[in-house]
Amino acid sequence: MKKILFAAVFMLSLCLVAQAQFGKRLGDAISDAAQNAAVRKAQQKTDDAVSKSIDKATDPKTYKDNGNNSNSNSNSNSNNNNNNSNSGNNQSNGGRSNASASGSTATPQNNEKALEMSYAKSDFVPGDEIIFDDNMNNEQLGEFPSQWDLLRGNAEIAAIDGRKVIMMVGGDVTDIQPLMKTPKNYLGDVFTLEFDYYLISPKDFHSYNNGEFELFFLAPDKDRDNIFRLIWGDFNPDNKEQDMGYYWTAASGELSGSAAKVPFAQGMWHHIAVSFNKRALKIYIDGNRIANVPNVANPPGWVCFHWRNQGGENSKNSYIKDVRIAKGAVPLYDRLASEGKIITYGITFDVGKSTIKPESMGEINRIAKLMTDNPDIKFSVEGHTDNTGNAASNQTLSEARSKAIMDKLVELGISSSRLKSVGKGQTSPIADNSTDEGRAKNRRVEFVKI
Repeated sequence: MKKILFAAVFMLSLCLVAQAQFGKRLGDAISDAAQNAAVRKAQQKTDDAVSKSIDKATDPKTYKDNGNNSNSNSNSNSNNNNNNSNSGNNQSNGGRSNASASGSTATPQNNEKALEMSYAKSDFVPGDEIIFDDNMNNEQLGEFPSQWDLLRGNAEIAAIDGRKVIMMVGGDVTDIQPLMKTPKNYLGDVFTLEFDYYLISPKDFHSYNNGEFELFFLAPDKDRDNIFRLIWGDFNPDNKEQDMGYYWTAASGELSGSAAKVPFAQGMWHHIAVSFNKRALKIYIDGNRIANVPNVANPPGWVCFHWRNQGGENSKNSYIKDVRIAKGAVPLYDRLASEGKIITYGITFDVGKSTIKPESMGEINRIAKLMTDNPDIKFSVEGHTDNTGNAASNQTLSEARSKAIMDKLVELGISSSRLKSVGKGQTSPIADNSTDEGRAKNRRVEFVKI
């Protein structure tokens, strides 16, 4: 009986320690932020401890941790060589719904207008040159996503409300990274990263300790040097907030950090965007800028998506979709002056529809402001697709989407006499449609000066 009691107490203590681990890290950061002081040497030990997971994932041959066996790196897409092509223009399902991989029923929330207003005020500018774009339309359920590399754990293609997503499987630690030709040096010194992150629904919560989702931005060709890191932790269902911490190596070489209570809705997709320009780091959630760090020590070379959930029977999965990485961010007028047109990848639609996604409003509002500031400018709004799917359907869809953008600009006060809409379908590619990167570049909107 004593042995049983001792075992029960021991297991309870382990649970409490695990639950407190992330709270301590963010609690320290929030406290420091309130005092306008960076998290420095007092945070270093915690940062080193958290970095163990990525060390084990990316350099298992040299990393040792007694009592823990790290898996060797593996490229788990070897049995799945399908190209991940898309149908029609751009990426994701704009659904804001409650779902899980098991297919639970959605409860729609009417917040699209609020999201539009939020994105309209956003200063996020997506990069011009897409280097990675994955919407998984042609992936097979249950298989590892073909455009990714597995560093540790387990991930597979799942479905939420009929939309294919990446499920990072709970129960341990999972690390995945985009599968690139230069896997640890592709971001450059000016880039943007965007993706959708799903916050599980209320019925899926067992406790506040529902796991940690993190992004590691690491130094070029390095396995252990974190340039900056974003952490999403426990969700508080009482006030609908989720803890988010962000840590970076400052220009001084010191570890710095802060934290925020981020408004999140359960059972919904949330759009995450990261902008890095030389040294400046900005983080956005649903169009709202959460962080603005002016001086990061060095540009990162690559990014790792990390999910930690070791809840045993209560383990939970994490879901992401529509990951896009792009380089550069040239001002609109400069693009127009040099090319006579503006090519943008920042206007996206619901899959197979002409419904403009809320996160597109930032780019559309920039076009509207450009036209307002320059009343002589007239545009032909031209929609383009890749060659996936039926050519006639792509033509019809591109026409509807071009018209939707034109209507939105008119709604924002631009005279219809200064606009016309043209659907180009798949007839005018600017890149090779036989590659994922090429198809991503071909799915675009052009504003051609007339």
